[in-house]
Amino acid sequence: RLLSDLFLTKKSELNRNGATNTVGLEFISHGMNHVEGGWPKDIDHENMEQTIRFRKKAGKNEAYISSILQLGSVMELCIRQNNAIDKYEQYFEDEEEEEENHNAPYAKTMNVLRDPHQVKRTVTSLSWSPDRGRKLAAAYSSVVFQQTSQLSTDSYIWDIEKPSIPEMVLKPPSPLVCLEYNPRVSYTLMGGCYNGQVAYWDTRRGCQTVAYSSVEHSHKDPVYKVIWLQSKTGTDAFSASTDGQVLWWDVRKLSEPTERLILDLSKEGNLGGALGGISLEFEITMPTKFMVGTEEGLIISCNRKAKTPAEKIVCTYDGHRGSVYAVQRNPFLPKNFLTVGDWCARIWSEDIKESSIINTKNGVSELMDACWSPVRPSVFFTVKMNGVLDIWDILFNQSDPTLSVKVCDGGLYSIRVEENGRLVACGSEKGEATLLEISSGLSVPQKNEKSLMFERETKREKILMGRQREIRLKERCRSEQSREEEVVREDGEESPQELLARAEKDFYSMVEVELKRRRKGKDLIEV
Repeated sequence: RLLSDLFLTKKSELNRNGATNTVGLEFISHGMNHVEGGWPKDIDHENMEQTIRFRKKAGKNEAYISSILQLGSVMELCIRQNNAIDKYEQYFEDEEEEEENHNAPYAKTMNVLRDPHQVKRTVTSLSWSPDRGRKLAAAYSSVVFQQTSQLSTDSYIWDIEKPSIPEMVLKPPSPLVCLEYNPRVSYTLMGGCYNGQVAYWDTRRGCQTVAYSSVEHSHKDPVYKVIWLQSKTGTDAFSASTDGQVLWWDVRKLSEPTERLILDLSKEGNLGGALGGISLEFEITMPTKFMVGTEEGLIISCNRKAKTPAEKIVCTYDGHRGSVYAVQRNPFLPKNFLTVGDWCARIWSEDIKESSIINTKNGVSELMDACWSPVRPSVFFTVKMNGVLDIWDILFNQSDPTLSVKVCDGGLYSIRVEENGRLVACGSEKGEATLLEISSGLSVPQKNEKSLMFERETKREKILMGRQREIRLKERCRSEQSREEEVVREDGEESPQELLARAEKDFYSMVEVELKRRRKGKDLIEV
């Protein structure tokens, strides 16, 4: 037992220090029957008077005294050994207090949840349970074309207190690309499959799907994102896929979608010209609006309650050169939203479509996912393909991240923050879901942060909108000037092209006259 305690203490110490991360041990809990023994047959150990009387009598016995003296040295040795390592000691307490006092940002690894399958798959999606985040659902699949047939289709629900083995294995009809807890009902989940189907689980009924959509009425490409809608029944959701469709579902009847939108910017409903959806955004405070991030780098803003399909596509935002992997509105300032694509993250204002109001520097590694902090309006998180987690606090610094943490050697593919803002889960391409605890400076709301953030962003929007109005005014002046020039030319003045053509014609005519004059002079000399 002493060696076991020593091992666990050293493991905890190394994990806190970030030096190593060993494979977790498997623990099994079981009951044990304990019966008090050692009392004579004529003594009832449940009778307090009899036991007290027996102890007093035994304490006066010389054999008892000598036995205690002999055992004293043995017990002293055991006590000294136990004091050598105190398993209840708070290691690095001084350093933690010093960090807290100086508000130094940090993130420490708490646990690593590893794919139990022999061939490791990418953690393509993460979702915290709404019941205080004690469980984490993770979708596992390979997004590389034609590799999924060789891998397991299982995904898992983990209890973060027992990281050695999954609490539940989910059995979808095809590998899951995305998985989402119902925010209103903690025991229901919905997932999007690689083959285009969507599936629904009720964890009270076990690991098998309760229902899933039919292939002929599903997406034709992988479902990259599903989101639960705010509704009275709590059974509505919608999904996006690279087949160019957004489909609405009622999990009580998944045989076919309840509504369909084709992401065709020409508004003709042509599926062949539709843009592929990679990410989705829905804010419950804006129940009629949603946004779609596409493969082509555009973010499409839509209005679900529009009368016709053509009117549902409201506008687009163009700022990325590659697929838009994440779109999320700020939970405190919904008019501002975050996007991630190619090598940078951008923050947009809904009212300014021409350009983003903040963008990070282009890095050497591609960004794969991002999300806002649920407790701090100015903090957001990004993960990159070099295994680094960046934490940004734009209230204090917009050019560089406040904290960068090397989470793993492989690329990070997904990220999700628990609702209290303290725990962050990062999914890697090697099948690891790493749980990190971040410092209170990044996870505790700051004084007047929301008002300061709102005031500054309002000023920024006003400046940008004024600049856009100035650019439009200059363009209007140029167009009016060009029209005036055309009117003048119509009144008789020649255009520059006409002047050039006339000058060229005059030049060639002069050359011909000169050649004729020289030929005439030569003929006279010969005569």
